[in-house]
Amino acid sequence: MTKPQLYCPCCKDQTLQTIELHGQQVDCCQRCNGLWFDDRELSDAIAHSSELTDPYCIKQSFGEKLEQHQYHCHRCNQSMQQFHLLKDYQVTVDKCGHCKGIWVDGDEAEQVLAAPKLQAALAQLNQKVCAKSWLFQFFTQMPKEYNIKPHRTPVMTWALLALNILIFVLYGFDDTSTEWVFDHFALDSISILDGQQWWTLLSYQFLHGGLIHLAGNMYFLWIIGDNLEDALGPWKFLAVYLLCGVVAALVEMLMCYLVDRDLLMVGASGAVAGLFGMYLLWFRHASLTFMFIVWQKKLNPAWYFAIWAALNILGLLSEDLSVAYWAHLGGLAAGIVVGAMLKQQVLAQNPLLQLLQRPEARILR
Repeated sequence: MTKPQLYCPCCKDQTLQTIELHGQQVDCCQRCNGLWFDDRELSDAIAHSSELTDPYCIKQSFGEKLEQHQYHCHRCNQSMQQFHLLKDYQVTVDKCGHCKGIWVDGDEAEQVLAAPKLQAALAQLNQKVCAKSWLFQFFTQMPKEYNIKPHRTPVMTWALLALNILIFVLYGFDDTSTEWVFDHFALDSISILDGQQWWTLLSYQFLHGGLIHLAGNMYFLWIIGDNLEDALGPWKFLAVYLLCGVVAALVEMLMCYLVDRDLLMVGASGAVAGLFGMYLLWFRHASLTFMFIVWQKKLNPAWYFAIWAALNILGLLSEDLSVAYWAHLGGLAAGIVVGAMLKQQVLAQNPLLQLLQRPEARILR
């Protein structure tokens, strides 16, 4: 039996041509690139494109049913009903209630075919805060992260964590060892300006002044480093991490030089602050919990790190010399610059990140 000729619901006078898409024979408009799927074809195409072992039923996962009827089915001559693709992903698809055919506009096909991955990602992102996360943050004052799981094992992040902890264990519990290590590997502005101990621009990033200093830096490296390493790859991740640490040191040195103050500095804070800058640009869909006394709230990373930056500015205004606030802000600025330069490349190499950047993704905070 010959398949009846179909016309594009969007272009109306344009006939649809049969193409192969992920193992399915579907109908495509050559003008607007929209796709027509007969009953079950879309579910089968999605299952094939997403490499799922179990059949995927798009109709069971539809989100909100909308009031408007944008298109007419040219097979049944009936108005098609619009649905959001998923509960928390508000791109629309159109379904004929009679023949069960589904129309997908051309610019939305990629999002529709990625429906299972989007559904799984949004389930992770939209988890509610719970008593467990509240207790953790209340007692540690450290945020809980809500983000997608990385695809690869973050070996470089783990290596940096292990190296920082091991180095501290080797010297941090003995005053004589600490003094010797700081003399040779902490960043000393006098030595740097004299052209000596230039390697301390890197080595200072692996030293810490105490357990709390170490724990704070390593916690943030742990919770955000895995996603950034997944997006960049291990060696590029290491390169930008160290680069941000160097920039942070140079900014702190410059500001100390301008006020005629010597600098002795240790800590991974500047490098980690650089990761903050990249994270807030590439993972706008993620959330970090913020706690004000006893009130816990999930925040967009941009808001979270804006508050963090404001606290550093307040620290500068208070003239507290015990913390390298300029290094923190310099590292953050370096991370934002690097993040902006690499953003298009990172998103192109990570399609799910690109889809979650779109305004259709509804993030619950």
